[in-house]
Amino acid sequence: MPLDFLGDLRRTHMCGELRAEHTGARVILLGWVNRRRDLGNVIFIDVRDRSGMTQLVFDKGENAAVHEKASNLRSEYVIAAIGKVRRRDADTINKNIATGEIEVTVDELKLLNESKLPPFLPSEAGPINEEVRLKYRYIDLRRENMQANIQLRHNVALAIRQDLAARGFLEIETPFMTRSTPEGARDYLVPSRVHPGEFYALPQSPQLFKQILMISGFDKYFQIVRCFRDEDLRADRQPEFTQIDLEMSFPQPDRVFEVVESFLKAAFKAAGIDLPTPFVRMTYDQAIRQYGIDKPDMRLPAMTDIRPAFTDEDLAELRIDGNLNMVGIRIPNVGKISDREKKELRALSEELGKRNKDFAGVLYDFAQLEKKRPQVAAKIRELCGAGADDLVVPVVGIAAEGKTRSAANQKAQFTSGGEARLELARKYADKHKAFERTGEVARDFKLLWVTDFPMFEYDEGERRWNAAHHPFTSPHEQDMDKLQADPGAVRALAYDVVLNGTELGSGSIRIHRQDIQKQIFTSLGMTDDEARSRFGFFLDALEYGTPPHGGIALGLDRIVMILAGEDSLREVIPFPKTAKAIDMMVDAPTPVSEAQLRDLGIKIR
Repeated sequence: MPLDFLGDLRRTHMCGELRAEHTGARVILLGWVNRRRDLGNVIFIDVRDRSGMTQLVFDKGENAAVHEKASNLRSEYVIAAIGKVRRRDADTINKNIATGEIEVTVDELKLLNESKLPPFLPSEAGPINEEVRLKYRYIDLRRENMQANIQLRHNVALAIRQDLAARGFLEIETPFMTRSTPEGARDYLVPSRVHPGEFYALPQSPQLFKQILMISGFDKYFQIVRCFRDEDLRADRQPEFTQIDLEMSFPQPDRVFEVVESFLKAAFKAAGIDLPTPFVRMTYDQAIRQYGIDKPDMRLPAMTDIRPAFTDEDLAELRIDGNLNMVGIRIPNVGKISDREKKELRALSEELGKRNKDFAGVLYDFAQLEKKRPQVAAKIRELCGAGADDLVVPVVGIAAEGKTRSAANQKAQFTSGGEARLELARKYADKHKAFERTGEVARDFKLLWVTDFPMFEYDEGERRWNAAHHPFTSPHEQDMDKLQADPGAVRALAYDVVLNGTELGSGSIRIHRQDIQKQIFTSLGMTDDEARSRFGFFLDALEYGTPPHGGIALGLDRIVMILAGEDSLREVIPFPKTAKAIDMMVDAPTPVSEAQLRDLGIKIR
């Protein structure tokens, strides 16, 4: 069938816009054939664009030539339809689509392009192989849920931009090609043709540039920016990702919190969700002790210290060291558990012991404890605030044989309890309803700030201290005297924003004084020459009137993934990579020609 040209034809409406009030209007619709139903003398075609669908009617008795042309249409053909809107009969109204009360009788049809039969149809229900979806991403992106996800991404980003602009922030772009300063993840390197043997790096974040913008007098900066990390992938990680990056001059952490809460409230509103503010706040130490993790999921009760439930006699008979951490985990509304589930609890205990070399978790059979020590069990229930149908699991830490109870060992006991808490929450999610979804979106959003992270983490293998956040994070003023004497006790002015157990973003108040920055580098075992080699330009900038400043970066992809009710970032990124960092659609990465390598002075070994 010959193809038509668009010419000067312009759509009057999107395919999802027409309603009963448009009855009688002459309209021009442009889009894809979603479905064709041929009843002989009458053909029905659903035409689709990103706004939705409208049913087209081709009646042989009214226009035989147009009816004949419509009979040759197939799925995913691109068409222009000109006709009149009419109301459907009451018994043919389609309540499943927004345009279901009307249809368009077509008197002119243009075929703008044909389509091969796709490997899958955008209208298909049910699962589709992910590699096929990613290879034919241009087809996959036509699917209704993908169109909705990308529209949501736009709405969220726009709401954030508008909120920050209203607060006086300027969106300023920073370079994509910069110097390599590897911190944690590996850099993606870009060889320089002009300077053979030298390389740029793609930024893992705009960290130093945004701090230099504060030195430059731009006191409120933000950017929705692409960043790059050469690291192993999983469902919530991609080699290139987008973050909401901001920095402020003269802030306290509270001011950063206020700004972030404001733009997150706007972002969630764009998804139809009213987000309560301010968020809960807790210190890192509180999070570890109450939840066993530095990104608590607060949809379930915190862990409870149950040591007061035991007398010395109880401990002796049960062979429990009363000096060790003892916590109770409460999972609401589980009811009585079966013998099989009790065995699964014991298996979970063994698994937690394998994960933590300094800890073996013991999850006691609470029903047995109620029989043997009813007064202990009753006290544990009281301490945990547990009702009759709540599952209570006591977790007792045991130090590994021959080892002292170090700070790391004590933390391991809390973190194992935290792991048990989350495992039990997932296991009984259908009963306690804490993780329940409404449609495709989690119903309950619990956001909080975790503050006062440790400044340093000790690397046993390297036998040295590393920056827990990054080396430009400011220590607490009260802890400055501990930088050399007791690095492990130094608290950072660092903070994370957490949603339902997922870290959305991380930030800190930065070091703005060169003398303190040098102390931090020294604490990290960095010589003056090494510090100057890696960060000389930044150390120089600190000497020219640097104001106190701080900021944060949040993952836009992750926020949209949660709002869309998806389990993978690939569902909200238009052109993602696979778990092996491959772009299936363009077949990247690929080898390059010898001529290109020669120009760059590179030889592949």
